[in-house]
Amino acid sequence: MEQTIFKHMETVRSITEQAMKKIPEETSDIIPKGFNNNIRWNFGHIAFIQEKLVFGLLKEEMNIPKDFGRFFAAGTKPANWEETPPSFAEIAEVLTEQKTRIESFIEGRLYEKLPTPFTNKAGITFYTVGEAFLFSFYHEALHMETIKRIHRSISSN
Repeated sequence: MEQTIFKHMETVRSITEQAMKKIPEETSDIIPKGFNNNIRWNFGHIAFIQEKLVFGLLKEEMNIPKDFGRFFAAGTKPANWEETPPSFAEIAEVLTEQKTRIESFIEGRLYEKLPTPFTNKAGITFYTVGEAFLFSFYHEALHMETIKRIHRSISSN
């Protein structure tokens, strides 16, 4: 079953990576009416939250650039950015290499209890590595849908 889960991670992330290749970076910072964030923020947020749900909840070092939290953590938004955010290339590199690190890190650990249960903003509490990891697929899909909606909005104007 574990290999099926890792295959699913690969599938979900491949969809994200392909979308990132199709969207021009020059449109990634536009925030259309009705949205709080832009496409760049959503891609960076996917990477940051995946890292947090896998490594951060286990109190392990998060191996992504330190500034990702400042730009892409929950509650952040481009309107508050005071510095230049990571480029598409930097975000894409994190998204791509993250898959391999995650698989080798949590292989055989899906049933391991988290040091502290984690309750997300929706009120869902995760007790194991696997619960948090599996939720990350749902989270990524939600943000991919937002990216598609923002891109459609930009393209129609």
